[in-house]
Amino acid sequence: MNPVSVNDVVIAERVIAAEMQNQPAASPEAAWTEAARALAIRELLLQEARRQGMNPSRQPETDGSRLTEEETLIDRLLDAEITMPDADEDACRRYYGNNRQRFRSPDLFEAAHILLPASPDDRMAYDAAVQQAEGLIATLQVRPGDFTVLAQRHSACPSAAQGGRLGQVARGQTVPEFETFLCGLDAGQLCPVPVKTRYGAHVLRLDHRIEGRELPFELVWERVASYLRETCWRQAVAQYIDLLAGQADMQGIDLGGSRGRLVQ
Repeated sequence: MNPVSVNDVVIAERVIAAEMQNQPAASPEAAWTEAARALAIRELLLQEARRQGMNPSRQPETDGSRLTEEETLIDRLLDAEITMPDADEDACRRYYGNNRQRFRSPDLFEAAHILLPASPDDRMAYDAAVQQAEGLIATLQVRPGDFTVLAQRHSACPSAAQGGRLGQVARGQTVPEFETFLCGLDAGQLCPVPVKTRYGAHVLRLDHRIEGRELPFELVWERVASYLRETCWRQAVAQYIDLLAGQADMQGIDLGGSRGRLVQ
């Protein structure tokens, strides 16, 4: 790897290696690049804050914790250099109007299941659980009223005490493979195949579906305004870092693509 420096201040490879754990990436090389980029941005901002003679005394965070001196310097620099206008109502309404699908209550599902536990790592046990689930499905297709009894008898889920009933669940509250089948069923339908998850094989029935509804602007405008402020702030920070980088001697790293990513 080429040495990384900002205005002749070298960022040590061991420091970059330590930062790699905070930079999820597809490969070690990509993680190294992201770590070096983030540290270079940090050094660039710290140098500018010190050039401006900013006071590094620590300040408490809103949650009572204390920032490090370097974090305080970066915060003070960005507060001084970046002015953010409030998102006005017209801008909020435009964003809301163009993204209505993002502002709706979640779909709710009332479902019941029978969990036949098995680890995917134990192929024989997992196959046996799937076969047992297939047998239960075949029984329920003939005698659907037996679901409660079969759940109480066979399910390893605590919901067995309620006949397998899970109550209301929303998207994101179950594992993805379970949710995929859940969303594809009609109300009152028994899933015709076992649902395979990391927990084992499931016999699944959807009892009711409650469609989410679009939320009115008045209920979400604060969320919209917060999102727009955050987006504008990130863009402004990226532009400010671009400006500083254009005036600096950057070696061994290209800041393109991650100028808004700060290490604090």
